[in-house]
Amino acid sequence: MPEQMRLQKFLAQCGVCSRRKAEEYIQQGLVTVDGIIITEMGVSVTPGVSRVTYKGTLLADKEPPVYYLLNKPKGYVTTLKDPQGRPIVTSLIKSAQRLFPVGRLDLDTEGALILTNDGALAQKIQHPSYTTDKTYEALVRGNPSKESLDQLEKGILLEGKMTSPAKMTRLANKGRNTFIQVIIHEGRKRQVKKMFSHIGHPVVELKRTAYGKLRLGKLAIGKYRLLDSSDINRIFM
Repeated sequence: MPEQMRLQKFLAQCGVCSRRKAEEYIQQGLVTVDGIIITEMGVSVTPGVSRVTYKGTLLADKEPPVYYLLNKPKGYVTTLKDPQGRPIVTSLIKSAQRLFPVGRLDLDTEGALILTNDGALAQKIQHPSYTTDKTYEALVRGNPSKESLDQLEKGILLEGKMTSPAKMTRLANKGRNTFIQVIIHEGRKRQVKKMFSHIGHPVVELKRTAYGKLRLGKLAIGKYRLLDSSDINRIFM
């Protein structure tokens, strides 16, 4: 049997209002429990068992927030539905909650992707004011000059708007191509690919390796792990 909680806490947890405001609504007779109008404080309810209404609307307790880090494979789309019938990333995770991806990765891009049911956290990760770093490893055609990488670090005019400063680190050569680590905090569509195309070195392969200090590590492609509060904190370090 689920644990009981105070009625005002339940109202707040359902997203109706704050606990303080819930006390006012209860005193005004706007809340019922199992068909009885409640006007006194101190009433407890059992989530999932008690029938609680506010202004005649039946309330349901929100699902607890969950967070997963997935190493997305190529060939999966980061949408909840796909009219072309391509596989979607949520199909890779077995969860009772309805999840959605935080941000996007292109069909042919792999790597770190957070999936959650917490809209507030998703907005925080993606909002420019929080400047959450995203780290990528890009295999680009040819061998970009230091001057070209410096140009990307300072910012370039892309589709009428300057990109924010980035950090570029040359990692290794692979034949005639070069691995470059890219750290940006913006989330424009296909931004990394467009940046390298701008300097004449198109991306051959792309992988996101980290959100902030939350790294993929040894997580295999197509596998995922449940995140805890310390993992979430690492995103914003």
